[in-house]
Amino acid sequence: MPQIGSKLLFIVFLTLGTNELFAQKEFSRADSLNGGLTKERTWWDLKYYHLQTKVNPDEKYISGSNVVQYEVLEPYQIMQIDLKKPMQIDSIIQNGEQLEFSTEFNAHFIKLQEKQKEGSLNELTIYYSGNPRVAKNAPWDGGFTWKKDENDQHFIATANQGIGASVWWPCKEHPADEPDSMFISVNVPKPLVDVSNGRLKEVEEHENSRTYHWFVSNPINNYGVNLNIGDYVNFTEKYKGEKGLLDCSYWVLSYNLEKAKKQFQEVPRMLEAFEYWFGPYPFYEDSYKLVEAPYLGMEHQSSVTYGNEFKNGYRGRDLSQTGWGLKFDFIIIHESGHEWFANNITNQDVADMWIHEGFTHYSENLFLDYHYDSMAANAYVQGVRSSIQNDRPIIGEYGVSHEGSSDMYYKAGNMLHLIRQLFDNDEKWRQTLRGLNKKFYHQTVTTQEIENYISEAYGKPLDKIFDQYLRTTQIPTFTYRVLGNQLLYKWENTVDGFDMPIRIFINGEAEWLKPNSKAFKTLENLPENVDILVDRNFYVGDFNLTE
Repeated sequence: MPQIGSKLLFIVFLTLGTNELFAQKEFSRADSLNGGLTKERTWWDLKYYHLQTKVNPDEKYISGSNVVQYEVLEPYQIMQIDLKKPMQIDSIIQNGEQLEFSTEFNAHFIKLQEKQKEGSLNELTIYYSGNPRVAKNAPWDGGFTWKKDENDQHFIATANQGIGASVWWPCKEHPADEPDSMFISVNVPKPLVDVSNGRLKEVEEHENSRTYHWFVSNPINNYGVNLNIGDYVNFTEKYKGEKGLLDCSYWVLSYNLEKAKKQFQEVPRMLEAFEYWFGPYPFYEDSYKLVEAPYLGMEHQSSVTYGNEFKNGYRGRDLSQTGWGLKFDFIIIHESGHEWFANNITNQDVADMWIHEGFTHYSENLFLDYHYDSMAANAYVQGVRSSIQNDRPIIGEYGVSHEGSSDMYYKAGNMLHLIRQLFDNDEKWRQTLRGLNKKFYHQTVTTQEIENYISEAYGKPLDKIFDQYLRTTQIPTFTYRVLGNQLLYKWENTVDGFDMPIRIFINGEAEWLKPNSKAFKTLENLPENVDILVDRNFYVGDFNLTE
């Protein structure tokens, strides 16, 4: 998901306390049903969806069905399926029999009649209908967006990362379990076109409508499933990538075709940079699509949505205030970066959303590094620090569908940039990023798994760094004092045991130090008239006791 604009206020927090300073949100039974791995969710493994949706734009109404195919992991007779009001489940059918279900908040508990035997592969069909929630501010406050284009044609899209896919279709609303594949069939009135995830398999013609059939051959997270409906035209190209030829397909409103042909030249540049840093695009089988949408944009898998007005930057603005943010189209780069971090590697709980947003914000930095140089990349990542709030920890509460701070973008990206400085060389860091996408290819992960992998690649534990930046709001302070020809230094405002190495410059010459948080260390034989600067690539505070 794109960042929520740039606050462009420099906020310094050098003495903020730990997590306990922040009032804890009280969570309800509804939160637990939404974000928890309930017994009714864990006994079955999701294998396949066939989602069918008929869209009535004039009434802002949808109806359809979803076939849910699953494997029984352990015998149990109650299944949880999620669908948010005002949408409703009309009926549920398994083996020709209508099933009973009960409802608690937005969770629906299906009473299965047939005995569920371990290892068996079963399916049921859920019929649903209603007027889905209208997005108030897509993609952040999501749902359905119902608009008209400049020619008064319907222009419709879904975006529901935060609120959940069950805002418009019935599903297993938990990121820990994804279908291995999915078929999406969307019926729209003529002459409208639907663009969804995966590859277009068939367009079925009816008297007054068409049904577009799309197939996703890879695992897909629920919020990545989307509908895009409008007066679309299409153009294509093939990108010669690491796994061969990648089909790239672009869908835009008819009157924006020439603008798109020019602006979307950014896509091959994006693919070149990200395949270098992260490894092959993760969904060659399903193609890459960029689809114009009536909102800013989002990372829908193999169907990235775009509404950046065919401008560089963030709707023409540079979020870093350095000039480098205008060297690329923010939405193309950021949302496509999510194909690796969010769609290929997906968090098991939304509390770990930083895995999606931190790495993807950092991908903007790596794009600049690849196409320009490290000076550009460093300036950009340092520039966005003005938008870090340090309001609450980046990791949210587990089991209740609770995201952490929006610092999961800029602060987490700065943390990753900092960790890069610790690695022996950039190639080792690049292989770590590529290794993440290979090790966790098409998997859901936890923060701990990511931490462990990076620590192992580095060769030493990095847990204190992750604790510091992900689990507190404290920014480490490099405190130092010059006494004659000695430099005294230590870490303050840190978690216990924080001992991160840091690079400083003494009269312009780089020097690595290993402070700790317990006592001052000493560096001898300083030159006269010494000038000390902390490397700005480290997101830390510094305090000179001498001054």
